[in-house]
Amino acid sequence: MTYVGVLVFLHTLVSLVAIVAGIIAIIEMFGGKRSSFATDFFLQTAGFTSITGFLFPFHGVTPAVIVGIVALVILAGVLVARSRFHFAGAWRGIYAAGMTASVYLLVFVGIVQAFQKIPILNVFAPTGTEIPFVVTQGVTLLIFLGVGALAALRYKPAVAMS
Repeated sequence: MTYVGVLVFLHTLVSLVAIVAGIIAIIEMFGGKRSSFATDFFLQTAGFTSITGFLFPFHGVTPAVIVGIVALVILAGVLVARSRFHFAGAWRGIYAAGMTASVYLLVFVGIVQAFQKIPILNVFAPTGTEIPFVVTQGVTLLIFLGVGALAALRYKPAVAMS
């Protein structure tokens, strides 16, 4: 297997794991958890996914590069909200919305890749501009916007024990 083949495999595997961990972390946020294994694992795997995306052969600034940069900026905001400001004030909402946005970006890219690589989906949207693709991405965006807004409004982390 080539370097790029190994990278694709690891990048894809870690992306899928990050999505699952991120969904669990979001669910736990609604329960008021400050931190958990799922949250820590999500932040690590999401960061790894974004960073490994920059190891692929570079062919100029593409939408994938832009999504990777945005994902890292969002993750940085989440980490600052959590580690530096400990969810105080507006940082609580920034944390919750950032966690949700981070998971959304992974799902967004997953949908793009699925329509490009899975033959049965590619038949319905070979260029990524067809109605099935647009509707899938639109519905996914609406779901994550709703979850993110609720998370930002409702996330009340339990008080840390000293």
